[in-house]
Order: sequence, then C-alpha cells, then structure tokens
Amino acid sequence: MVRIGIVGIGFMGMIHYLAARKLQGAKVVAICSRDEKKLAGDWTTIQGNFGPRGEMMDLSGIKTYRDLRDMLADPEIDLIDVCNPTNLHPEYAKQALRAGKHVLVEKAIALSAKDADAMLAAAREAKRLLMVAHVLPFVPEFAYAAEAVRSKRFGRLLGAHFRRIISQPDWSADIGDASKTGGPAVDLHIHDTHFIGLLCGVPGHVMSTGVVRNDAVDYLTTQYLYGPGGPAVTCSSGAVAMKARPFVHGFELYLEKATLTFESGVLPLTVLHADGTAESPKSEGADDATAAFTNELQAAVEGVKAGKEPDLLSAKLARDALVLCWKEIESVKTGKAVAID
Repeated sequence: MVRIGIVGIGFMGMIHYLAARKLQGAKVVAICSRDEKKLAGDWTTIQGNFGPRGEMMDLSGIKTYRDLRDMLADPEIDLIDVCNPTNLHPEYAKQALRAGKHVLVEKAIALSAKDADAMLAAAREAKRLLMVAHVLPFVPEFAYAAEAVRSKRFGRLLGAHFRRIISQPDWSADIGDASKTGGPAVDLHIHDTHFIGLLCGVPGHVMSTGVVRNDAVDYLTTQYLYGPGGPAVTCSSGAVAMKARPFVHGFELYLEKATLTFESGVLPLTVLHADGTAESPKSEGADDATAAFTNELQAAVEGVKAGKEPDLLSAKLARDALVLCWKEIESVKTGKAVAID
C-alpha cells in the first residue's frame, strides 16, 4: 500500500483527494494545510473552472498537519503530493525528497528552469522519484491521440494545431497572480507545451505572437519549428475568452493515414480515415471530472511500487515544457524567433 500525503488543499489539492478515492493499492493518509477550517473538513470555499465545488468533508482517519516538517517526519507516508501554488513547488519538493519521500508535484514543475534543475538534482541525490502531474496525457481524448502518434498506428505525424482558451480566472487569488503562476502563458499553456513535447520532442526554435497585459502574456499563438521534414505544429493558448464560454481545448492532428479532431463541448474525438469514413472512439471516463486525475495518480503509485519514473510523469519532460513556455514569452515580447538551447 502506497501511503500519500497531500500538501495544499486548494482546488487542485481537493481534486487530487477526490481522485485518490478510486486508487488501487494506495490511499491518502494525511493532508497538510495552513487553513484551520480546511483541516477541520470545511472545504466549502474551494472552487475551480471544472468539476465539483468544495463541501464539508469527513476526514476521519486522515492525519492533519499544519507544518510540512511535521508531515515529512511521519514514517507512515511514502509519497508527497505537492498541490500548492507553483512558486512554492521547488522548496516543498526538495524538502520532501531530502526527507526520503517520493514526490508528485502539480504542474508547472516550477517557475524557472534553474529551480526545476535544482529539483531534478535533489531527486538524484536523494535517490527518490520526482514526478510531475501533467494530466493532459491522461485525459481520454488526448490519451488516444498520444497513443496514435507514438505508435504510428496511422503513420507519421505531419502537422497539428492545438487550442486551449479560457476566460480570465477569478476563482482563486493565487491563480490570477502571475508572480506565483507565471501567468496564462505558463500556468495554462504548459499543458500544451508538455503534450507537444511528448508527441514531437523539443523544437529547434519557436516563433510566437501574443497579447501582453501587465508584463504577463495572456494569449499567444506559436509555431514550433522542427526544421525540414516537420512536423508543422502550432498552438493557440491563453485567457482571452468571454465568460459565456469559460473553457475550451482541442486539437487537429494530421497523420499520413488519418486526421484526429476534437473540441471540448463541441466535437467529440473523431477519426477521419483516408477512405472518407469517420468514427468516434468511445472515451472511457470522459464524463467523470476526476477520472483523468485518478489515472495520473495511479501512474505515480505504480512508479513508486516499481521504483521507476513513469514516462508520462517525467520531470525532465516537465522541465523542457517550462523552458518552451518562457522561450515563447520571449518571442512574443521581442517579435523574433527564439532558439531552444
């Protein structure tokens, strides 16, 4: 049994707690928060842009900690799940690793490549797993697309366009603070750069245009330049939509033998075949707001059991996704193509 301690009971901490109820061979045994009401089970102030609102929680049998150091001293916790704001990820993750715990940290891994590299170094030194919770590869439609591209079931990927647009977030003070999250071009868009890295690897250059507000990039469109032979990949992402449509994400992937298309709330995952036929593969868990997070946490649990980092939770891939975001921000602000080191 893998015993999990969750640090940070905001929206994402709550989602992880709910998702963990369905885990096999693991359970949440402890939570850590500075909020006394949340430690007492009053989660009614928690809300996000999907899934359930917080409610009164029965925390019977769950250990509660106000101080991370006390949680890390608990020998009956194997995996620390860090769900607090991104600017706190490096210090909390490093403390947990040094205490001999395996770590799953919510995306983004950190706000800077320097901090991300320090986290990877701490994991190597502690000989513990550092995993980063990028949920998109576990969302059914994206999981199908990733498998299709990586297996080359429909041939080579020729081109792709990704889209992730939200309205300005107002459900959390932290989420709207670019100093804590990096702004939409990091906190939101890193879903896309991570998934593009998973499918295509790191491009040689990026070329981006966008909208800058208060020195943070709120919206951008990027070309990922892989050189001759492609693939030709673009993405539009940001927080510019009106509240009448608060969230949409999707893709079109052009492969040698099929086109895959999906747009949340509009078009289900559809495979367009070369012979003119089309099919919509069934997406298990598509109607469950926490199913993808359960699968993500289950992958982390299996990683702890095996002592091996799951490739979909790779800290290196998460670090590279962070670098891409900042290079795109640089491209927006300079108006020039930017090389990826």
